[in-house]
Amino acid sequence: MNILEEAKRVLSIEAEAIAGLIERLDSNFEKAVEGIYHSSGRTVVTGMGKSGIIGKKISATLSSTGTSAVFLHPAEAGHGDLGMVTDEDVIISISNSGETEEIISLIPYLKRFNVTLISLTRPNSTLARVSDIALDTSVREEACPMGIAPTASTTAALAMGDALAMALILRRGFREEDFAVFHPNGSLGKKLLIKVEDLMHTGEGIPLVNMATPMTDTTIEMSSKRLGMTVVCNVEGRIAGIITDGDLRRGLQKWGARLFEMTAGDVMTKNSKLIPKDMLAAKALSLMEQYSITSLVVPDDNGKPAGVIHLHDILKKGIV
Repeated sequence: MNILEEAKRVLSIEAEAIAGLIERLDSNFEKAVEGIYHSSGRTVVTGMGKSGIIGKKISATLSSTGTSAVFLHPAEAGHGDLGMVTDEDVIISISNSGETEEIISLIPYLKRFNVTLISLTRPNSTLARVSDIALDTSVREEACPMGIAPTASTTAALAMGDALAMALILRRGFREEDFAVFHPNGSLGKKLLIKVEDLMHTGEGIPLVNMATPMTDTTIEMSSKRLGMTVVCNVEGRIAGIITDGDLRRGLQKWGARLFEMTAGDVMTKNSKLIPKDMLAAKALSLMEQYSITSLVVPDDNGKPAGVIHLHDILKKGIV
């Protein structure tokens, strides 16, 4: 037995199962998204066995991206839990065979109360026929060498659930800030909740000189503020450029001791990278990585320096 070859076989089959869904997407998928979007109730996801585990994941993904969703165990549903379902809800039912007894037994109730039923199943099955919207998630074969254990079929169902959730993100105009509301804890919440204005150095903490400032005084300002840079302003107090430790090193290589006979305006880098104060700190980090820099200047509405955000401030907050 070649273990690596078996692993490759499994992954190939599961990849094929997902790829096969693409060509089957049609207006039913759009109807499913619109049905969930316009629902005034919740999205109730149900499935038995391995499909149930996939259903819990789909429910969790929907909930974290702006769609109120819960998981309903189909076996428990027939013993009282159906009371949680209202006629304003949408049901997403997952069954590879489309003949799962526990799910089929729920159909009379759902039809009686006119609950919208979306199914992830194979076409021409009982579940597909009774569904308001049926999404074809059938697979050619399971990845299990015996063809028994749900593998490719559950992968396909999971991928279709993700497709629904991501399409709903676009339909709702869901933003990073909205996502942050549902993820307030941990590094993810830090990435999405903390803004530049929460971390930037302001007031006396901003390294600041004007264009006429001698480089000797400029160097002292940079050293005293300990950010490895200084903002350079024009006579009107607006941001004209920036000088960094790197600029000093390059200046010494180019001019030697004559560097300290020059002014900040002679040495500064014009058109420095700026970032608005209401931008996410994670975006500031991304810009720093993109341009290989360690700080960004934050302008106010008049183009004057309102603050400086440094890489170390971001890292200390765990935004990585």
